[in-house]
Amino acid sequence: MLVSLTYRLLVTVLSWLALLARSSASKDAEILALRQEVAILRRANPKPKMTWPDRAVLAALARVLPKLLRTHRIVTPGTLLRWHSRMVARKWRQPRPPGRPPIPDDLVELILRLARENHRWGVVRIQGELRRLGHRVAASTIRRILRSRRIPPPAQRDEAWRTFLRAHATTLLATDLFHVDCMVSLKRLYVAFVIEIGSRRVHLLGVTEHPTGQWATQLARELTWQLEETGHRFTHLIRDRDTKFTEAFDAVFASLGIEIVKTAPQAPRMNAFAERFVRTARNECTDRMLIAGPRHLHTVLNEFVEHYNAGRSHQGHGMDLRAPNDNPNVIAFPTPNNRIQRRTVLAGLINEYQPAA
Repeated sequence: MLVSLTYRLLVTVLSWLALLARSSASKDAEILALRQEVAILRRANPKPKMTWPDRAVLAALARVLPKLLRTHRIVTPGTLLRWHSRMVARKWRQPRPPGRPPIPDDLVELILRLARENHRWGVVRIQGELRRLGHRVAASTIRRILRSRRIPPPAQRDEAWRTFLRAHATTLLATDLFHVDCMVSLKRLYVAFVIEIGSRRVHLLGVTEHPTGQWATQLARELTWQLEETGHRFTHLIRDRDTKFTEAFDAVFASLGIEIVKTAPQAPRMNAFAERFVRTARNECTDRMLIAGPRHLHTVLNEFVEHYNAGRSHQGHGMDLRAPNDNPNVIAFPTPNNRIQRRTVLAGLINEYQPAA
């Protein structure tokens, strides 16, 4: 430690002696440079950053400082040369050409509309359709717009099943089973139902403790008789691959010209409408009640299905928040609050509201 202190004192004394030999102009230039560096280092939000005026001042002071002192500044001679090269390059830089004019927003919306409404159309097909409509857009521009909106190419957005459902919604039926456990005996009861995909109307088929293929076939016969009496015409029935749906079950519907469409294994979304009704029935009815037995469950579900078809608004495509049994041609006018009546369903579990007579 003593040796280090002695060395430091010797270096300091020699620097003082060297300082006496320098001119006052050189000392003043160094003082100005140090002041400028201190001012820059004090900018600590978030970190010191030099502006163009700082660079100009430091570059001017570097010309009058001795060569030995130039290498001990926060700005080295190499940095000064880079600044000079950058200024020269900026002076002789050619302005960028304006490029192609931007695509109007309404044309972008048209491109997105064509891609969303036609899932099998590629970029060239959309380009051709736009040309027929009087718009000339490059294929690369269309591709860039679709990628920016995360719309995949046709090979990845082929929605054949969704297209099938939309095209045949008014002539489609879907069927499924779900179970409910009794309150005391813990027996598991099975419920069979059919839903019309176009109108979301539900038909409760039956409740049993022991579902079999023969039981399901008998329910199918009763449903087909009901459909014949009401004059409904359906072409397809969607069902899963449950063993209770036997060949006899399919033959009953085939006698009316209804084709059976089986869902893929472990693909409940292919029967999404039936699965959504099961969730609604559980959330709004069976999960909020204690079921005593088959007769009790049948009574409860009959009342709930009546509410589902006639007193519950639906958010499905084209439903306009109507119930399945509502007349779409009737316009509802605002009703004063004092003329609105409440009707309770399932002992007050569900409320319905309607104008007073």
